[in-house]
Amino acid sequence: MSKLIRSTLTTALTLLGLGTAPLILPTTATALSLQEAPATAQRQPSLAPAARKAQVSVVNIYTTKALRIPRNPLFDDPVFRQFFNVPGGIEQRTQNSLGSGVVADSEGHILTNNHVVEGADQVEVALNDGRKLPARIIGTDPETDLAVLKVDARNLVPITWARSDNLQVGDYVLAIGNPFGVGQTVTMGIVSALGRSNLGINVLESFIQTDAAINPGNSGGALVDVNGHLIGINSAIYSKNGGSLGIGFAIPESIVRQVMEQLVAHGAVARGWLGIEPQDIAADAAQALGLQGGVYVAGLVRGSPGERAGLRPGDVLLALNGSPIQSSTQALALFAGTHPGQEVRLKIQRNGREQTLQIPVGKRPKNMDTRELG
Repeated sequence: MSKLIRSTLTTALTLLGLGTAPLILPTTATALSLQEAPATAQRQPSLAPAARKAQVSVVNIYTTKALRIPRNPLFDDPVFRQFFNVPGGIEQRTQNSLGSGVVADSEGHILTNNHVVEGADQVEVALNDGRKLPARIIGTDPETDLAVLKVDARNLVPITWARSDNLQVGDYVLAIGNPFGVGQTVTMGIVSALGRSNLGINVLESFIQTDAAINPGNSGGALVDVNGHLIGINSAIYSKNGGSLGIGFAIPESIVRQVMEQLVAHGAVARGWLGIEPQDIAADAAQALGLQGGVYVAGLVRGSPGERAGLRPGDVLLALNGSPIQSSTQALALFAGTHPGQEVRLKIQRNGREQTLQIPVGKRPKNMDTRELG
């Protein structure tokens, strides 16, 4: 069965059945007549400059987590423990995990995935120059699966940021990380799709899809363009067996930048909330209503900003602050992209007539699933 896998390595790579003896080839006294390319031969087009530029900013991340594993209830019996000389209590084990990260700035902030460091007791960052440094978690955002770490170090080489809004399907990209713990690896592919959502990976999704090989251990690594500039953070793969099938997903730079700014400044991300449950409009219904886009208001949270502003179930949401609304997924992302306390203009259609409501944005309650409510 195919499944979506977050590409973090939690088990060691083991090679079986390989001997350690070096391969020795027989020598020959026969001179070979080989035609050599001239030293002045034209080099083939290469992405080596882009790889070299970005590699120095990609790091390995090692985490340690203490697991508390309850024993069989039989071990709680004092007579059993005394007879078999079995110690009581809860068994503790240590889990080691491996991921990747990106040096975001010269101040020591490291970008990675939330699932790479989630629940970690210790985090260590291995820089490209060989230095290994302890890192502390500045903040995490499970909704987008992003996290920011901090290391105290000099002479860091931060990644150069691109604008993911300029990406097009078919653009060449490089994925850089540490798959399976074999060491820093660069793979090449293209942008296969943009704005991928409804995958069930994160609460808020708008992924860059790529066929560049992404494997366990690549999580948190860089997806860069042909200039070696950051366009996304590698996050997950679609796989049948845990390996790459050419369907990988990266969080676009536009989302990464917004989340990082809030995590560095506040240690958390505050998102806007209107208390609306949007629902996509079927194509035949949209045609009957003469709509080119929009979503239904399927429901409202009682006492929410949307209800207080006068929204009603059955209204059609057309645009937020001038940005057309085409789907429920996009609507949720637009709502979440607003700031608590901000007043937004929501264009709606009610009973065939358009009108605009001014709505003060609230703060999304914690543990609110924005797949359903925005």
